Amino acid sequence: MAELEHRGELIRVRESVSSELEITEIADRLVKQGGPALLFENVEGKDFPVVIGLYGSAARTARSMGVPSLDALAERVSKLIQLNPGKGGLKAVMGLLPKLGELKGFFPKRVNGGPVQEVVLRGEQIDLSRIPVLKCWPLDGGPYITLPIVISKDPDAPPGGAGELNLGMYRMQVLDKQSTAMHWQLHKVGRRHYDKAKRLGKRLEVAVALGGDPILTYAATAPVPPIPGVTEFNLAGFLRGAGVELTKGVTVDLPVPAEAEFVLEGYIDPAEELVVEGPFGDHTGFYTLEDFYPRFHLTAITHRKNAIYPATIVGRPPMEDAYLVEASERLFLPAAQLILPEVADYHMPPAGVAHNWVNVSIKKAYPGQAYKVANGMFGLGQMMFAKVMVVLDEGAPLKPGLDGLIEALKNAVPGRDTLVTRGPMDVLDHSARAMGYGGKLIVDGTRKLEEEGGVVPFTPKAHLSLPALPGVGQKQWPGIWAATLQKNAPGQARALAEKLLATPQSVGIRLLLLTDSDTRLEADELLWAVLNNIDPERDAWVMPGAEGPVLVLDGTRKLAEEGFARRWPPKIAMSPEMVRQVDERWNELGLPAIAEDEAVATN
Repeated sequence: MAELEHRGELIRVRESVSSELEITEIADRLVKQGGPALLFENVEGKDFPVVIGLYGSAARTARSMGVPSLDALAERVSKLIQLNPGKGGLKAVMGLLPKLGELKGFFPKRVNGGPVQEVVLRGEQIDLSRIPVLKCWPLDGGPYITLPIVISKDPDAPPGGAGELNLGMYRMQVLDKQSTAMHWQLHKVGRRHYDKAKRLGKRLEVAVALGGDPILTYAATAPVPPIPGVTEFNLAGFLRGAGVELTKGVTVDLPVPAEAEFVLEGYIDPAEELVVEGPFGDHTGFYTLEDFYPRFHLTAITHRKNAIYPATIVGRPPMEDAYLVEASERLFLPAAQLILPEVADYHMPPAGVAHNWVNVSIKKAYPGQAYKVANGMFGLGQMMFAKVMVVLDEGAPLKPGLDGLIEALKNAVPGRDTLVTRGPMDVLDHSARAMGYGGKLIVDGTRKLEEEGGVVPFTPKAHLSLPALPGVGQKQWPGIWAATLQKNAPGQARALAEKLLATPQSVGIRLLLLTDSDTRLEADELLWAVLNNIDPERDAWVMPGAEGPVLVLDGTRKLAEEGFARRWPPKIAMSPEMVRQVDERWNELGLPAIAEDEAVATN
């Protein structure tokens, strides 16, 4: 924070603000224009200030990790991977000694106490309402802790046993002064700890750290490989080059970061009934609807004397979490290349909200290699949640995402070079055929070899004049046609697709994107809406156009009459009243000017 303020990248807001919606509206506007982090010093009815936006740009995220750019993270991991003695015996191992400095900081340091235990609250002193936990969006079920480092231990592991600890970032809805919900999704390690504790009939101790070294907060989001004895503490220390200082909790037998701002200690009792959690305005840009999750009971709150509560908000991209995703993308590129050596690079565009869209480039040498890589990527940890995988040749543009997609369409004949498959999905994906399970789409945008059908000449086009259709918004990019409609009956999207593709304006088009009329025809928002709203097995069609087959993605909301049995969630939007309030207070709060088009885009 001190460094950001010195660089002019942190603004202190001294006027009183509300933790209910107002901080969200301010922070959302600034992160979408790459603005500064914010320190709200006076939060109504709360005892602590709030800092938000610490990861609000790629440069700021890299700086928080002590590297000049996020690409430098890949370089660090590459050096670690190269620490391989091979089969040279003792002589080869001894040859590694000069390189072991690369492991500096890998192992945590145990200390007694620490700043986070300067204040210890127990019993009736525990009161979460004193902490400025944000209610982020109007339909949220309550205030949510959004930047927690949740620490749990395998309940069956012996004390000090290898591989026993897990750090994860799981949102926590505040239920009352002394408890929260714990959003442990199906595929998470914390959920496995909970399930095992339930089988064993044990309470599960949990500690939640807030703040401290920003690299540790990042590490809690990172997909650390399941290597026995290696935890997110090791990753954070390795990246920082200094071991994480850990102390023992005051009421739980868990290590906690001694330099954190707050630690919430407590337990989850698997014998208790689950509690209703949600809705929550999620990183997908849609609300996650209510569901049942465990209750976390607090036994202590410890904090620094002058603690600052860290927060983030998630919602319609671009958001702060996009830069944490980019950090993971860069960090784990060398590991992906170790398993799939033909991978040149990959990128998860922000419009894909991490799991919906991946562009990957390969060093192609033989037919079918694009599918081999795509399926291999689907097998890499959290990459199993990826929905659309676009494969390109080495050197093709991967970012911005739209450029990569247009490049892929030059080589991808719909039907011949697209493949729909099926697999695990993020449980937050509202459009999948079932929770956590749905369709996936591979687009082979590499140059085709003779065995693959060879090159089919194609020039992507965008027409200046489009057919006039009542209630239909339209826009084209080279090779891509987008249309929005007011959907109120089943089959409307397919009927519109047939009508559009029967016109001369489908010449030079290989991709038709359809979505709802409340989506602006701006590339990133359009792709965000479509990718969120498709299950490729149900919503990806190959249809005839004026110049060969066209891939149609039906990104409209799905109706019960179309066989969709789940509830369709609303898009996240701030209340008009709060938008007006922040408009009126902007200058009073000392906030930087914001471009008018940015304000329109945000709201």
